[in-house]
Amino acid sequence: MIHFAHMKAPLKGVVLSGGKGSRLRPFTYTGAKQLVPIANKPILFYAIEELVAAGIRDITIIVSVETGDQVERETGDGSRFGAKISYVRQLEPGGIAQAIGLAREAVGDAPFVTFLGDNFVTKGIVAHVRAFTESDDDAAILLKHVPDARQFGVAKFQGERLVRVVEKPQEPPSDLAVIGIYMFTSRVFEAIAGIKPSARGELEITDTIQWLLDHGHGVRADVVEGDWIDTGRHDDLLVANRLVLETLTGDLTGGSIDAASRVAGQVVLQAGAEVINSTITGPAIIGERTRIEGATIGPYTSIDRDCYVHGCEISGSVVLESSRIEGRGYRIEGSLIGRNVELHGGDREPRGYQFVLGDFSKMRVP
Repeated sequence: MIHFAHMKAPLKGVVLSGGKGSRLRPFTYTGAKQLVPIANKPILFYAIEELVAAGIRDITIIVSVETGDQVERETGDGSRFGAKISYVRQLEPGGIAQAIGLAREAVGDAPFVTFLGDNFVTKGIVAHVRAFTESDDDAAILLKHVPDARQFGVAKFQGERLVRVVEKPQEPPSDLAVIGIYMFTSRVFEAIAGIKPSARGELEITDTIQWLLDHGHGVRADVVEGDWIDTGRHDDLLVANRLVLETLTGDLTGGSIDAASRVAGQVVLQAGAEVINSTITGPAIIGERTRIEGATIGPYTSIDRDCYVHGCEISGSVVLESSRIEGRGYRIEGSLIGRNVELHGGDREPRGYQFVLGDFSKMRVP
């Protein structure tokens, strides 16, 4: 645990896990987008682990009515993370600032870190949390250089001083996008109370930050190192999955491999996984109780628990739990396959397919 020795009281954590996940459909018709796995671990868990790594043990998760029960069931009371987790329901979507406002009672007067549950960073937040804790600022935002800032909140500077945050400008004042990790003192609740809904009817986090700036409160702005991904789109999920798989240390001790199989590179077999007459080339991860039989699994593939894969080839893909994929003569590449999917193929000449299949899909390919 990291101890910060300066002015601010111990920080708490607020994770936002609401939202409809419309950009991830059909993946999210039947589940929370924050529970879609990266390397067989829900995206949300990475955010919680980042907070815990920064010494934060008291965490509140803001959940939606539609998916709140799912999130609570998967995440629990926080003991698996070494933290204490409580939950607050967001009855209607009203913007990031409105969701943060719902945590007021939970955080009290303590400073806190807000982490959007579908954001993913590779270099962590420990240094940024320390810097905020040791400062007199009332807020801190994290920024990332992006090739096209028009789809983000964008930071504007005068010299080295942050003066404005502009939401999705057509002519961005910089290439520094505001990512979904923020730090605040309780002053932010005054800011949220002082802003009005935007044209889309939401309380915007950019307006909240601007209120703090306009009223003379200190707002830090730090640029994150490493990769940052907003995993709200299918392609982004595959990129994040690839990044995590690249950090894997191979571990075959959890599963079993028969003599007819070949495993190369960094491959993880989770408890009860079986590999029979198959080839797996890492980096890859095979989930608990999943059976791979007569198949070829290529690099950058995650197959979750309780799946059955027979006969086909899969590479660069994410397969969620309890799915069944079988049939010879086809190759799956760069695909996202949901929970409880049934995908059957024939015996025709090999051909490649790319799929995005939501939960409980059933499909047969020629």
